[in-house]
Amino acid sequence: MSLRERLDEDLKAALRAKDATRLGVIRGIKAAVLAQETQSRRTVLDDDGIIAVIVREVKERREVLPQFEAAGRQDLVEKAKAEIAVLESYLPEPFSPAELSALIAEAIAATGAAGPKDHGKVMGWLAPKIRGRADGRQVAERVREQLSH
Repeated sequence: MSLRERLDEDLKAALRAKDATRLGVIRGIKAAVLAQETQSRRTVLDDDGIIAVIVREVKERREVLPQFEAAGRQDLVEKAKAEIAVLESYLPEPFSPAELSALIAEAIAATGAAGPKDHGKVMGWLAPKIRGRADGRQVAERVREQLSH
């Protein structure tokens, strides 16, 4: 089952269960996917495209969490965390630290990277493989550490 079909089925299930949080998040994902398809003039996003949209949605919610906490809006913090949990259920299983280290080592070997100046080459090789499974900033930091040794 494709991710789009899974979203459609989960939308129906959320409607039946009257799960307002899940329903709102799934509708939001579908709207964001439609907006991306319209903007890029593509007729249909594949699973990787939908995952990229979901990753962006998770990132947006994580970025506002500190602002909600600083404002003392615990209700909005809880809502954002619940939405993040729903969104993450559609993402592939995240890499374990060991898997990520092995993948970074493989990328360094595959690109022939010798130092910090080759950071972009390594990240270019890694980007499609980590999409939705690891945070790009954390991976970039780990790559930087590996290349500086």
